[in-house]
Amino acid sequence: MRVTIRIALFLILAGLASTSTAQSYAFGLKGGLTLGVQQWNSFDRDPLFKYHGIAFIESYDEADLFSVFAQAGYHIKGSAIRNSVFSLGNGNTVKAPTQEFQFRNLSLTLGGKKKYDLNSTKAYYMLGIRGDYTLSTNLSEYEEVNQFLSFYPSDNWVRKWNYGVTFGGGFEFPFAELMQGLIEFTVNPDFSRQYWQPAIPNVPNPRDPANSLTIPERKINNITFELTLGLRFIRLVEYID
Repeated sequence: MRVTIRIALFLILAGLASTSTAQSYAFGLKGGLTLGVQQWNSFDRDPLFKYHGIAFIESYDEADLFSVFAQAGYHIKGSAIRNSVFSLGNGNTVKAPTQEFQFRNLSLTLGGKKKYDLNSTKAYYMLGIRGDYTLSTNLSEYEEVNQFLSFYPSDNWVRKWNYGVTFGGGFEFPFAELMQGLIEFTVNPDFSRQYWQPAIPNVPNPRDPANSLTIPERKINNITFELTLGLRFIRLVEYID
């Protein structure tokens, strides 16, 4: 698996290097809605609705329907807990507010796009290898509760570096001679764990203070679904004899 990733990275970087020297290329900005989901061990959490923004550059040749690209973006990933109901012990219940678990990641993706000509519009699918770095989280909001229960994730066990893939597809459509719009949908699973916490023994049981309990090992993986709109600008390099 690692050898395959290294070969793919080499081919992509080689293509980008040749593009940047004397070839035409496209670049732009895009962003949109992010739906983040996580599994905490084998338990699914509710989705997190956030956003992302991306800057990108890719090779360009009007006669070639394949291109390589590089993109860097800011993505808020994670999950949420909604509709939790707690008993007050007197027969009444209270609904807890939504709790969000945010991992604010900087992502770098290298990949390729295969395009299909639909007159003035092009359809495409894309596949890329992605690396993430976690800039910050909102887990400090739960530190006070964790002092008594250790139920919520803690910044102590966040893994800063992660990797995965990005795949999806979209459409490019013209706005002007050298400017295009785009719409795309991507799925972005991580292969590594955003969070890993070993089992924590001897935690006081809030329901039975005379006894303790063990918080089981916690493993959290990210996957996001992103709907993206953007603008794409073309820089043509022409040779004149």
